[in-house]
Amino acid sequence: MKSTTFKVSPAVIWISSIFLGLLSSLPQIAERHFNAAEASVNAAITSLFALAMWYYNIYTLPKSYKKNDNGTISYYRLVSSLLVGMAVMLGLASLQQLILSHINFGPVMLMVEVRGILINLIFYMFLHLVYQNYRNQQVNIALERTTAANLGAQYELLKQQINPHFLFNSLNTLKSMVETEDKHSVDFILKLANFYRFTLESRKLDLVHLSEELEIVDAYIFLLKARFEDGFTFTNTIDNKYLGTLIPPFTLQLLIENCIKHNIVSLEHPLHIMLYVEDDNIVVENQLQPKRNEESSLGVGLKNISMRYGHLIDKQTEIITTDKTFKIKLPLIYEYHHN
Repeated sequence: MKSTTFKVSPAVIWISSIFLGLLSSLPQIAERHFNAAEASVNAAITSLFALAMWYYNIYTLPKSYKKNDNGTISYYRLVSSLLVGMAVMLGLASLQQLILSHINFGPVMLMVEVRGILINLIFYMFLHLVYQNYRNQQVNIALERTTAANLGAQYELLKQQINPHFLFNSLNTLKSMVETEDKHSVDFILKLANFYRFTLESRKLDLVHLSEELEIVDAYIFLLKARFEDGFTFTNTIDNKYLGTLIPPFTLQLLIENCIKHNIVSLEHPLHIMLYVEDDNIVVENQLQPKRNEESSLGVGLKNISMRYGHLIDKQTEIITTDKTFKIKLPLIYEYHHN
């Protein structure tokens, strides 16, 4: 959806201006000695003034809102509009005096100036209300877009959290452990249960503490170690002082899952993933050993994470790829700095 600009229908502008011109001539039409030329000139002058004030206010109103963005009436802008209107009306009244030289300029000038002030004031207040409503609509549209994008990100996140392939592989691993009477079977079941409990508890949260996220990672790493054994290694060197920072839930788990998904993990080619903090960023790094004949990835997971960070803070994630390593940097989110 493309953003729209503030506009007023030309039909509204012209019809209202002509109507005001005719309305201003009613007293002359009601007079016993009706002068058609005088009434016509008066109506034309008023209509021209109304047109001028319409377009002047429409052109300047958005600019004044950029300077005064709190949504209240700018009295400086109002006074400026009235002064401009008086100057325009003075010029039009002088033109009227040239056309109808028999009219006494003093009383006519006073009448047209009062009329101009009233017309200009009505136009300004009307346009202020209409433009304020327009701005509110634009804000609502932006909020709806943000909400829709956030819901889309949450939906993609949920799809990846409850990954059928991951669950299938985990259950197969559990089956093998039970058949071989592996003593870690109970621990595996508990970690798997904890992992999905974290999934249900955290899916509605925008942020969790890094310490909670690392609990999710710990449960996930246990499941991966049970599946790949020595074909997978993981190193976490994040200092405890960063545990109070915030992070979107399941971000690290999704990044680790992304590494497993796109790289060879085997005893012959062990995959090592490192987690650490560098330059106020959480870094997830792994060596590149891409799978053969892998289908091209749409990058939904990484886009999902970048989009969530974009909604939360004014910093972006960073992806660094070399011939040997893949690295993604996540800005640290401090609870009080970013509120």
